[in-house]
Amino acid sequence: MRSLAQEKLSGIIFDADSKDRLSRVNVTNLSSGFFVFDNLNGVFEIDVKIGDKLVFSQAEHHQDTIVVISYTPIAVYLKSISIHLKPVNIFENKLDPEARLAAKKKDYGKAYGALAGNDFLTLTPGLGVGLGIDAIWNALSRSGRNAAHLRQTIANDYKQDVVDSRFNSALVGRITGLTGERLKDFMKKYRPGYYFLQSASDYEFIMSVRTNLKRYLRNPTAYALIPLDSLKK
Repeated sequence: MRSLAQEKLSGIIFDADSKDRLSRVNVTNLSSGFFVFDNLNGVFEIDVKIGDKLVFSQAEHHQDTIVVISYTPIAVYLKSISIHLKPVNIFENKLDPEARLAAKKKDYGKAYGALAGNDFLTLTPGLGVGLGIDAIWNALSRSGRNAAHLRQTIANDYKQDVVDSRFNSALVGRITGLTGERLKDFMKKYRPGYYFLQSASDYEFIMSVRTNLKRYLRNPTAYALIPLDSLKK
């Protein structure tokens, strides 16, 4: 009988939002246990029978399951796990961190003057390696220490600007659904670090926010500061 015969089913797999073709999608026949991957053009072909269930899975997209009702080629659309965001209001109309850093370096030019980056070791022709007097003075003098402290402060400010530019109320609000004081409270308690944001992909960033949201909703009072009145008792 034809309904029991195994034949080839082919199709193309797309991203449901962008309509781009997807590659590296695993297509598994739950009935037979056989699986294939589609090619770089999103095209797949797999042995099936009428009534078989096919599962389409990929790390960046939600899994989907279909039932084979014919051998006619099909189009499969997978919904992305990541949140597609328009590039508006992400930075809340602030200068980007690099622009702010460049502006501060310009405003405090003396801290980044000719002596600011001098090495302690110098190479003198015929005399070899020696100590750089200008660099030592710059490091030990009061003005040199003040300049070094200012450069460190500006560097720390830059790192916080990087965090603010990505972990901002517009974006975090869209991911979590929180608003008002609850959003401010969540962002204060679960503010990510600079080095994490430097290496995290958009997917990893969103998953981190969602994981912390679950923790926050389970116990909103966690990490709360003890009221000053209670400390006086």
